[in-house]
Amino acid sequence: MNILLLGSGGREHALAWKLAQSRLLAAAGDSFYAAPGNPGIAEHARCIDLDMTDHDAVGTFCQAENIGLVVIGPEAPLVAGLGDHLRGLGVAVFGPSREAAQLEGSKGFTKDLCIRAGIPTARYARATSLEQAWGALKSFDAPFVLKADGLAAGKGVVIAETREEAQEALSEMFGGQFGSAGSEVVIEQFLTGEEASFFALTDGTSIVPFGSAQDHKRVGEGDTGPNTGGMGAYSPAPVLDEKLQSRVMADTIEPTVAAMRAAGMPYSGVLYAGLMLSPDGPQLIEYNARFGDPECQVLMMRLKSDLGELMLACAQERLAEAPAPEFSDDYALTVVMAAEGYPATPKKGGRIALGEAEAGVAKVFHAGTATSDGSLVATGGRVLNVTARGPSVAQAQAAAYAAVDAIDFPDGFCRRDIGWREVEREASQGAE
Repeated sequence: MNILLLGSGGREHALAWKLAQSRLLAAAGDSFYAAPGNPGIAEHARCIDLDMTDHDAVGTFCQAENIGLVVIGPEAPLVAGLGDHLRGLGVAVFGPSREAAQLEGSKGFTKDLCIRAGIPTARYARATSLEQAWGALKSFDAPFVLKADGLAAGKGVVIAETREEAQEALSEMFGGQFGSAGSEVVIEQFLTGEEASFFALTDGTSIVPFGSAQDHKRVGEGDTGPNTGGMGAYSPAPVLDEKLQSRVMADTIEPTVAAMRAAGMPYSGVLYAGLMLSPDGPQLIEYNARFGDPECQVLMMRLKSDLGELMLACAQERLAEAPAPEFSDDYALTVVMAAEGYPATPKKGGRIALGEAEAGVAKVFHAGTATSDGSLVATGGRVLNVTARGPSVAQAQAAAYAAVDAIDFPDGFCRRDIGWREVEREASQGAE
């Protein structure tokens, strides 16, 4: 079968690495394409110049190359309806429709669905003007959670400690800080607890769990500084034990899939639930309509099943017939190496030498790289995802940082404490 993977980041490199191992690509004539890809993805797939925003061009390529499965990595083309266009041409697609992708594309849409389906989530209010938002603030206590309704590249959330800070942040949001994503704002009750991520695969009817993870959003060690797209992650997340995972499936994932199907917009693909493990139980913070980045990298490091076959089963509405996903008992941990200046204005063009980083158990996924004059250079904020496995989080962490230290990237930096909560828990349990 010929497969096309769309995207260019670390998530897509991890997907390409795993898809390249699929039996779907085992035949001599099978072709694996990626658009636009990156130097890491190019090790597994043929990278092509194809604009994801040009639906006709993508469709024409799929028909010309007899593509049997398209995997859409990022959220923007899903929200823009690329999957709908390709399905209309008879191409199997892993990823939700435009309507179903509203679960990520509109936070207000998701919050309203939670209320209708009885899904545990924080109390909220929606506002379409600054005056309306200021009025809604009166029914909430500090700290205030303010979210741009639309896609904002993971940066559309503000936690305001005082009412004055909240009013200022709302003025900036409605003033265009997040572009059209901030034309509507959701104000939420602040939840306390520990955050975790839970993943499930679904074909719109059948659902299977697909692992857990914890990421690190703040740029600085000890979870300090501004939010980022993610500075590292590990999987599984022991705080989301089997009992809690069953509860999330029953109280959150299954009602969501049922409600979407009942509304005539069945959800197909991966459903990524960002959760707060509050004193009252797991509460849904948000949904993503694609794999997380960098959570995808640690999931792929642990996945033992054939990713291609699972994705095709979702796309062809026969997930119930596929074997359940199987994961290694090992932990996987990834460290993001970012360019100097991230998350504000990252320095681009810095040269990178991977050296012996992959000589041991580590795998380096490319997130923002290109080649220039035969050298690897940084082209984005998050540049590399240095990922390793181990029988404990501490051992996976040690292996990942050993690989980080083997990389020569003078313009790069990383947090040195990824996985710190679980490493501390492991240490305390070992001391008992």
